[in-house]
Amino acid sequence: MDRRTFMNLFAGAALWAMLRPIPAAADTVKFEVMMSDTEWKEKLSPEQYRVLREEGTERAFTSPLNKEHRDGTFKCAGCGQELFASEAKYDSGTGWPSFFEPIRSDAVGTSTDHKLIAPRTEVHCAHCGGHLGHVFDDGPKPTGKRFCMNGVAMVFSPQEKP
Repeated sequence: MDRRTFMNLFAGAALWAMLRPIPAAADTVKFEVMMSDTEWKEKLSPEQYRVLREEGTERAFTSPLNKEHRDGTFKCAGCGQELFASEAKYDSGTGWPSFFEPIRSDAVGTSTDHKLIAPRTEVHCAHCGGHLGHVFDDGPKPTGKRFCMNGVAMVFSPQEKP
């Protein structure tokens, strides 16, 4: 097999792994907010459902939350749980909203994601189990973490002015 054929097969397999619907971890674990697939589909947009409930990934540089710089809180689009404070947001240059820490240590949960070649650490909402993105060890101080989140999985609530 020549290099070009190999690269095309590899790219196709990676794209397929990213886009195929896979049951979310929330399907096998009990969370405080539990709904049927029908209820989630009624509550969420098709893209939110694909990301939050089927562990999909939104296209890079498409989320309006990339450019959100106001003071406030980023919440789960599925259940409204507070996930990240604006003070922890930074521009990672990856095309997804990135944070160096969650708003509280118990706001998010993690699991190992084996969908691509190397295992990654998946991040989900600890309240409803919705898939948010992944966390990596290449972030800024003080934590060194990069919580690379799907913007469609979150909503922004600006801080109210006194």
